[in-house]
Amino acid sequence: MIELFTIGFTKKSAELFFESLKKNNIRTLIDIRLNNVSQLAGYTKKEDLKYFLKKICNINYLHITDLAPTDDILKQYRKKEINWIEYEAIFKDLLNTRHPENFIKPEQLDYSCLLCSEHTATHCHRRLVAEHFKLIYKNINITHI
Repeated sequence: MIELFTIGFTKKSAELFFESLKKNNIRTLIDIRLNNVSQLAGYTKKEDLKYFLKKICNINYLHITDLAPTDDILKQYRKKEINWIEYEAIFKDLLNTRHPENFIKPEQLDYSCLLCSEHTATHCHRRLVAEHFKLIYKNINITHI
């Protein structure tokens, strides 16, 4: 069984964020945000996060934008031009055209954690990415932390 985790950093202190990763024995954090250098990212800005993960938790860091929505999809959703159900359908279609299973193998997902900003996975693309991999590989257990 492959153990795949997801996490959002919003509403989490750095302590809670890094302790949650350590507690779940995460080996690799896969950053699936389109923009990971904004001031709003705080302690999760790309280079800072990469450093903190290695120093605090000995966790590897990957940034894979092919697992993020396009800027256009994000803008449409944020401006309420599309609702969550429409966003979900558009993003699932995007994943199906990008074929992430061609560049991420199941063994890479084991004890990996998909990172995005949303507090919960309910209305976040990290849940959709995790579910996409579960459809492809079947033997994945998904835990949202």
